[in-house]
Amino acid sequence: MHILCLGGGPAGLYFALLMKLQDPVSQITVVERNRPFDTFGWGVVLSDQTLGNLRTADAVSAQLIGDAFNHWDDVEVFFKGRSVRSGGHGFCGIGRKRLLNILQERCIELGVALVFETDVQDDQAIAAKYQADIVIASDGLNSRIRNRYAATYKPDVDLRACRFVWLGTHKTFDAFTFAFEQTQHGWFAAHAYKFDDNTSTFIVETPEAVWKAHGLDAMSQEEGIAFCEKLFASYLDGNALMNNATHVRGSAIWIRFPRVVCQRWVHHENIGGKDVPIVLMGDAAHTAHFSIGSGTKLALEDAIELTQCFAQTPEPAKALETYEALRSVEVLKIQNAARNSTEWFENVDRYSGLDAEQFFYSLLTRSQRISHENLRVRDASWLQGYEQWLAKSNGKPAPPPMLLPLKVRELTLKNRIVVSPMATYSAIDGLPQDFHLVHLGARALGGAAMVFAEMTAPCPEGRITPGCPGLWNEDQMLAWKRIVDFAHRAGEGVRMGMQLGHSGPKGSTQVGWDAPDEPLAQGNWPLLAASAVSYGPTNAVPAAMTRGDMNRIKAQFVQSARYAAEAGFDWLELHCAHGYLLSSFITPLTNLRSDDYGGSLENRCRYPLEVFEALRSVWPVRLPMSVRISAHDWAPGGNTADDAVAIARLFKAAGCDFIDVSSGQTTRAAKPVYGRMYQTPFSDRIRNEVGIQTIAVGAISEVDHVNSIIAAGRADLCAIARPHLADPAWTLHEAAKLQSRHVDWPKPYLSGRDQIYRELSKQKQA
Repeated sequence: MHILCLGGGPAGLYFALLMKLQDPVSQITVVERNRPFDTFGWGVVLSDQTLGNLRTADAVSAQLIGDAFNHWDDVEVFFKGRSVRSGGHGFCGIGRKRLLNILQERCIELGVALVFETDVQDDQAIAAKYQADIVIASDGLNSRIRNRYAATYKPDVDLRACRFVWLGTHKTFDAFTFAFEQTQHGWFAAHAYKFDDNTSTFIVETPEAVWKAHGLDAMSQEEGIAFCEKLFASYLDGNALMNNATHVRGSAIWIRFPRVVCQRWVHHENIGGKDVPIVLMGDAAHTAHFSIGSGTKLALEDAIELTQCFAQTPEPAKALETYEALRSVEVLKIQNAARNSTEWFENVDRYSGLDAEQFFYSLLTRSQRISHENLRVRDASWLQGYEQWLAKSNGKPAPPPMLLPLKVRELTLKNRIVVSPMATYSAIDGLPQDFHLVHLGARALGGAAMVFAEMTAPCPEGRITPGCPGLWNEDQMLAWKRIVDFAHRAGEGVRMGMQLGHSGPKGSTQVGWDAPDEPLAQGNWPLLAASAVSYGPTNAVPAAMTRGDMNRIKAQFVQSARYAAEAGFDWLELHCAHGYLLSSFITPLTNLRSDDYGGSLENRCRYPLEVFEALRSVWPVRLPMSVRISAHDWAPGGNTADDAVAIARLFKAAGCDFIDVSSGQTTRAAKPVYGRMYQTPFSDRIRNEVGIQTIAVGAISEVDHVNSIIAAGRADLCAIARPHLADPAWTLHEAAKLQSRHVDWPKPYLSGRDQIYRELSKQKQA
């Protein structure tokens, strides 16, 4: 097989040497436009895990790379005149030139042909020249090949919001160092790490608006570097900052990071009468932001994966299909983490109100890949100290973050776990049944701080299904009071929450285990919404609400709130999400009104705010109120995270205590980007930009998730849904896994508590 690698970076070189090891008779050529010792950039970073992958793939080159690495365990952050440091993080730095030279020498040793100083303008012509059977397009970030065959690869390039410059310095840092400096125009961040005995990488980044405000866009290279030297002088100990991108002029050394995603990685072209696959690899196929140091890692692991695919699958076409399928999924995981990390550094100002301790924790967990317990494995002593700081425990053993109490108005929650409102479709004519007593009562005994009733309608037509509960008459109030009274008596300090909502255009549908969101076969009732827009093609078209409708339904909400207070609920939430009635006003996808309740975001929120303010006026002042919103419609033309921040500000001004941050379900056209804790970044942004407490919800299923979210200040409460359906005592069991005694078990269950703690302790020691 004749293999041609276009691009002599880490991806092309490493794939060439691995394939030559695997198939010594194959003819492999690497063509590179630069000279052997040219390079741009400074050091690169790999994790200990990646080094392990290299050792498995080729022990010889891995040993050479490992010998050249500078290894460190510590991360140190400088912020607002303070520094915080922890260990156990396991990184390695190596000069990019040194890494390439090791790979070049290994290629030559194995018989790979290296062709330098050849700038390929036509990949088909050079493929024909070398009679290539396969072309590896490893030609980097600005890949000509990716651009030429864009119709096949379908690249999506997103230029990020910060400008950054990649510099070096002879100041050698003994930890991976992040330094943050605030100017009159905003924040600058430096990422610094040592990669040889006398040199460190020093990357400076700042939002483009800040960069322009300082005039850096008009400065020469020398002036821009001098600006950075002055700004970060206290960390450089008199050392200069150096630039080796001498081929770039003026302020062009400051670039915006391009996030690259390709739908396909393999293109087929007829060259010399034969089908030649042209395969993307490394930065040509994908990029991951430097703040998680994964660009080189991904390139090397691309090479490992494709080599393994060829070894396991004799048929080249099948091997390439497998390579694309496997790597695209793995890369997407890294890119999702990188997106979270990128956005964190783009929004340093959002976190500037945090104390240095929490700022550091937030930075460490910014990608959502490093969790609370993972930090304990890395540096248990530091994490214990942080938990004590978070709990203000003055050196005493501190509870895990999920078990910290929280006071809201005059209500105290015993921990940070909430049983999320979950539809059970078990009411009769809106009346809660014994099922609700058992269902909610069991969860009230399960250790959570608060248990929410499912969305409850203020009128019969406000139900989602015939099996949904209501709170429009005294019988329903008394049925709810029975449940609340039981929870208060038996639940060891548990609080009960009522979520009020009107189904609007999503009403008159079948119960969840039949055909959710689909209309009833018979017995349908008329629907109302902001505009005459149906939820889906099979749903009835709702009537656009008149002013009279608005007044009538607002009054029904008010009466339900009065009933909720009479029933003894401790917390009231107004449902303004998921495409229901109030949500239909907020999203532009369903609000087509031309009056004062349509058009601008402020107008679209007008009626939901009227309802909220009416509820707040009758709900006891000492008790909290929250609002659930869809923070993103996940559909073209819909609300985005920017709108969610504005919505939260409006409700905060109206007296809201908490925003319950969900997303989507406002249209059937929604295409959410799922993943663990995928909605938490919306909560993080609302909490830290608006300055209002939040509830995080969505794919939060482990105690580690909750501890990380609370400890980082991304939310104040976590609402857990499906895990509580599977395990009513989820909170008690998760606390037992941590061997934490900072949780109260119901007295009748104490013997069970003792047994589970013993069993889990044995398992942990085994």
